[in-house]
Amino acid sequence: MLSERMKNIMSLPTPCYVIDEKALVDNLKILRYVEKQTDCNVLLAQKAFSAYHVYPLISEYISGTTSSGIFEAQLAYEEMGNKQIHVYSPAYKDEDFDRLLEICDHIVFNSFSQWKHFRSKALKHSEVEFGLRINPEYSEIETDIYNPCFKNSRLGITIGNFEENELEGISGLHFHTMCEQGSDTLERTLKVVEEKFGKYFYKLKWLNFGGGHHITRPDYDVEKLIQCINYIKNKYDLEVYIEPGEAVALNAGYLVTSVLDIINNNMDIAIVDTSAACHMPDVLEMPYRPLIIDSDEPDVLPFTYRLGAPTCLAGDVIGDYSFEKPLNIGDKLIFTDMSIYSMVKNNTFNGMPLPSIYLLKSNGNTELLKQFGYKDFKRRL
Repeated sequence: MLSERMKNIMSLPTPCYVIDEKALVDNLKILRYVEKQTDCNVLLAQKAFSAYHVYPLISEYISGTTSSGIFEAQLAYEEMGNKQIHVYSPAYKDEDFDRLLEICDHIVFNSFSQWKHFRSKALKHSEVEFGLRINPEYSEIETDIYNPCFKNSRLGITIGNFEENELEGISGLHFHTMCEQGSDTLERTLKVVEEKFGKYFYKLKWLNFGGGHHITRPDYDVEKLIQCINYIKNKYDLEVYIEPGEAVALNAGYLVTSVLDIINNNMDIAIVDTSAACHMPDVLEMPYRPLIIDSDEPDVLPFTYRLGAPTCLAGDVIGDYSFEKPLNIGDKLIFTDMSIYSMVKNNTFNGMPLPSIYLLKSNGNTELLKQFGYKDFKRRL
């Protein structure tokens, strides 16, 4: 059932994303608690959530951002205020690197060859710290497309390729081996990282645990995360960074859609004004089935529908859902957990309009943050 605070979003034009300010703050309070208990640095991984209108709010709670390249770094520099800006990329362009040196606090390299290529220029900037991404060749992720440590991965330096005589100018190491996982996974991962690379920690200033920590998920063991961070800090006298993306905006957003038509082909099919391929690509990429408020699995409630998009892609199907009452043309449905990996990955395939972006404020009022139209589609081509 919709709370009173959320009822205003049912009147919004669709399709639209809605960022839930209250839920966002609830997440940020948990992340700030981790910072306070460990004196670590929590960084927003912008690859998951880069709705910069709420960056000033985010900056009140955590230490900064991490970026995957020049555009995300520039966005953080412009919108996040006086906060840390980290960047990591599998490879940097020469023409981008000068600007990264100007705006970033930490730059992490993926290989010793990249470090050697940029080292002479980098070492002229004492205000910037440099690191290397390592690959401990250990991960508990089962889907290869999300596994940074799968066989023949391009991400990070394995122990067999680690050049210990090339560490002059390097302040820290970075590993990222997790995806939507708990602190128990981190605990097991740290043992492998320590076993392979721990002897180098004593010569360094910091260790970055990367992302994939589902810290704000209800069943996440936050205290175990705190123990893991403090263990590394105390044993090696290192600063610790963590880079949650999903955890910042987990369950802090919605995608509102309208029913355009209802047809039948051996089952009832509702055509909605939202596309999995365009507006929530992870539904097809992962794949996964997003939840809808007041719905259930197929055939659990009396009326079951397959929800499909108005694009020409035959497989642009969101999923099968059951409802207490039959759907009608014009009804609105609310998909949950739609702040992360949605706005940052959406596209205009088939000329689909991009959803507007609203902020649902803590008091229940809504504010339009961004609206898109035909010109946004045209200028991308």
